[in-house]
Amino acid sequence: MRSLLFLLLAALGSTPALAACPPLIDHTFPSLTDQATPLCRFEGKVLLVVNTASQCGYTPQYEGLEALYRRYRDRGLVVLGFPANDFGGQEPGDNRDIAKFCEANYGVSFPMFAKSGVAAGNANPFYKTLAAKTGEWPQWNFHKYLIDRSGEKVLSFGSAVEPGDRRLVGEIERMLAAPAR
Repeated sequence: MRSLLFLLLAALGSTPALAACPPLIDHTFPSLTDQATPLCRFEGKVLLVVNTASQCGYTPQYEGLEALYRRYRDRGLVVLGFPANDFGGQEPGDNRDIAKFCEANYGVSFPMFAKSGVAAGNANPFYKTLAAKTGEWPQWNFHKYLIDRSGEKVLSFGSAVEPGDRRLVGEIERMLAAPAR
């Protein structure tokens, strides 16, 4: 939307300085369908970032993540899934296998990205930044990072924290209640 506005204003001969994307989310990753997806497109949203795996004891959390997304997306929550094979080899499939699994078994409609590393020593740049910001690396699949609308505040929740956990839901609701900048 912002780039469309910029193009319109440029066509009219006016190009105001637009606010830069928050550095935390200034990354682009391929989706499961290999479409380049800039995280900046989620600017102003509350983001729940989760490293996922299809063959993990925590895999049923997909259901709760989808429920959270459907419940709060109209208020500004976006769940972002980052499949990884870093823990126990529990995401062995390719991106197409992962997409089919998520759709067929859990009806996942939130954005899912191409498989990448999330563990210390193997992490993609976004996960390196999240770990630096919180001081916590994922120790297993389905670790959750919650990012506020400004892209400044980041909270970390371990794998055992279910998507419906009252602490996580409470923080989501607090962040959604805060005005967008």
